[in-house]
Amino acid sequence: MMEDLRFLAVVPARGGSKGIPLKNLQTVGGVPLVARVGAVVRALDWIDRAVVSTDHDGIAAVAEAVGLAAPFRRPESLSGDRIGDLEVLTHALQAMEAYDSVRYDVVLMLQPTSPLRTPAQVEACARMLVDGDWDAVWTVSETDSKAHPLKQLTRVEDGRMDYYDPRAGQIIARQQLQPLYHRNGIAYAITRDCLIGQKTIKGGRTGALLIEGHHVSIDTPEDLELANWYLARSGFC
Repeated sequence: MMEDLRFLAVVPARGGSKGIPLKNLQTVGGVPLVARVGAVVRALDWIDRAVVSTDHDGIAAVAEAVGLAAPFRRPESLSGDRIGDLEVLTHALQAMEAYDSVRYDVVLMLQPTSPLRTPAQVEACARMLVDGDWDAVWTVSETDSKAHPLKQLTRVEDGRMDYYDPRAGQIIARQQLQPLYHRNGIAYAITRDCLIGQKTIKGGRTGALLIEGHHVSIDTPEDLELANWYLARSGFC
């Protein structure tokens, strides 16, 4: 345990995916995405319980083979592509508290679609939550300035172009842009009170842990190729 808190890791891995069929069973470095999460969890002995939230028996079998529990199946009502993380995590937390007859203090969400995560990054996220007394902590990456909102354009049906934000006309150099960040899916640490009491994964006090380096969130076949390329280049597997 970390600071006498009880941690539940939840791996959300539904079977349906429009971009890549059975995305969570696709491989990076020869290892299924959901299995890569199991390898990370095994390196973190302070995690009290790790469970996969899935509606798919095949995903559950792969998860169990790497040490992720799968004592329940996610109901159909929580398996669509418009279901939020809050509903999935709340269901998993309540199901595991009933199953284990314990109360978990912190939920760690570890999405299989971020296969380049390391145990150290997950631990840093949890440690920041505990040390800072945050409601939640998300890992983030700095957004490339080319994707900044003040660099974006709109195009209407007749082909006419305009700035997405009128303030963009005042931007001359990228140094004028305020740094922005996006969630990279490596780890979310969320207190039980935030999920159950505040009913959100982003509570009143949510911290951002900046993760340096390259990270890929898998949405397309090209993302899988990119993740494999990064792994091959780094020698990490």
